Amino acid sequence: MTLSILIPCYNEGATIRQVVERVLSIPIDKQVIVIDDGSDDETAKLLKDMKEQGITVLRHDRNQGKGTAIRTGLAVATGEVVVIQDGDLEYDPNDLVNMVEYRVRHRAPIVYGSRVLGNAPWSGTGYYLGGRFLSFLTNLLYGSNITDEPTCYKMFDRVVLDQIQLTCKRFEFCPEVTAKALRLGYPIHEIAINYSPRNRQEGKKIRFRDGLEAIWTLLKFRIVPLSTFLRQRGEE
Repeated sequence: MTLSILIPCYNEGATIRQVVERVLSIPIDKQVIVIDDGSDDETAKLLKDMKEQGITVLRHDRNQGKGTAIRTGLAVATGEVVVIQDGDLEYDPNDLVNMVEYRVRHRAPIVYGSRVLGNAPWSGTGYYLGGRFLSFLTNLLYGSNITDEPTCYKMFDRVVLDQIQLTCKRFEFCPEVTAKALRLGYPIHEIAINYSPRNRQEGKKIRFRDGLEAIWTLLKFRIVPLSTFLRQRGEE
């Protein structure tokens, strides 16, 4: 099994080298794809210097949003399993090993890394409560039982993603892919992960409007027909 690790990033020059090095060090057969979403700091230069380490680097000429960056990465991902890794140091790539092992042991097509189950420190009261509310809303609308809907660590068997037509541009990737997977009947498994939150001054990019957009996304994909977001065979 090959794990495709997608790393969308925007102006993460302070951390992107460490993130990539940590990802490369985990003992998993992997494909590492970094999508530079139009950074205007030193991110592009750092990634260029790291290409010889066997990573794939894609770049947007302008900032288009995390969701668009993920879709760009998915277009070239070849692994049987796909996971998202942020370009900062909030998430520990070593947890990906545990997620893969859990996936194999439980034959789980979708595994989320839960910061709540891991009793991780809060990134701020607003962020924590917002995440808890989105998880509650997801469970209410879709009959699921997850604790951390907005977690970055979302791992999917590629056959799951191949059925879904994604339209996300920004941070609504998380609620969109969650909603669509649940509508297709896939259970979402969770395991505890580590988490080291950063604040706005350190570069955290999620804002209040992103929370509102997540709520709307969850509501919208609960009522739209399945046929509107199923990927047709042979469709890119």
